[in-house]
Amino acid sequence: MQGGLGFLFPLIIIGGMMFFMTRSQKKQQNQRQELLNSMKLGDEVVTIGGLYGVVHELNTDKGTVTIDCEGIYLVFERAAIKTVTPAAASAPAATVETEEVTEVVETKEEEKENQ
Repeated sequence: MQGGLGFLFPLIIIGGMMFFMTRSQKKQQNQRQELLNSMKLGDEVVTIGGLYGVVHELNTDKGTVTIDCEGIYLVFERAAIKTVTPAAASAPAATVETEEVTEVVETKEEEKENQ
């Protein structure tokens, strides 16, 4: 009897480990699929190659995404998208940058007036 239980215990542990590993992989796969399904026009994306751009067109039939990278339009498979930032979340950052630029322009104009 002792030999049967000694053999069964490692099999149970290995089976439990495999169950939890596949469970976490399925959870990650579902999260990634939700991320790709939530992608909309105007969202900022990063590809697996590190290319930043804005979603210009989504083709669900072919499973492709057209990305606008500063005027250059590139077509990728949806699986090539690594991260998606919704367009609403990226808008405040652009506003902050434009405010800083206007401050610099105002100080240059003041210097010209003082001379």
